[in-house]
Amino acid sequence: MTEVELIAVFVAAILAGAVNALAGGGTLITFPVLLAVGVPAIVANVTNTVALCPGYLGGALAQFKDLSGKARRLHVFGITGALGGVAGGILLLNTGEETFRVLVPYLIFVAAGLLAIEGPVHRWHEQRSAQGETQQINGVWNVFPVFLASIYGGYFGGGLSVIVLAVLALVSHESLTRLNALKQVIALCVNVAAAILFLFSGKVRWSATVVMAIGALIGGGIGGLAADRVRPAVLRGIVVVFASAISVAYFVR
Repeated sequence: MTEVELIAVFVAAILAGAVNALAGGGTLITFPVLLAVGVPAIVANVTNTVALCPGYLGGALAQFKDLSGKARRLHVFGITGALGGVAGGILLLNTGEETFRVLVPYLIFVAAGLLAIEGPVHRWHEQRSAQGETQQINGVWNVFPVFLASIYGGYFGGGLSVIVLAVLALVSHESLTRLNALKQVIALCVNVAAAILFLFSGKVRWSATVVMAIGALIGGGIGGLAADRVRPAVLRGIVVVFASAISVAYFVR
């Protein structure tokens, strides 16, 4: 990659790190930029997953205290997320480049839509909890939907957190704070598992991965400092509009 291209993905990663720290949806910034600088679609997706993976650790650690006394659920959902991430990663690596490029605008559009409904999902769960409509569901009906969501996360990942949160809200009576914390752990397991798989795939663009990882860490710090000054809903809306525009551009092209 040229110096200009590396600078472009570095800046995109800073923005993605800040967005992830404040509202989520950083993938919808870095992935299109990687495609724009000429990185093949599957390589771009793999590189994006590996480069942004460390950012999920910070989110999980920040909310880990909210999961005290839930060791068994953590183990079950963590393993489920990891297995789904590997399955999704294998599915991606066995998808042809041309097929994946055809899917790109649909994947970006779906991810933008998922990001757009995160706020309503939060409000829906809070209303159901307040009205006493939620109930705990145990067994395979608890785990299987999380596994399916994790496969999507390993395959593409944009909007994964919203899918996992919605699934958890359906099968659990936990508070939104606990569900958000569990969601962070599941997303971490999905992305770490997929990233480890991708490390041995030969499809990681390492020059971009290194500068993106550094940029994402910087952006995460900036996002943390700006948390009191930025409304997550507004930032989320900007990312949704940006991603939707990218998706439409790909459809038109």
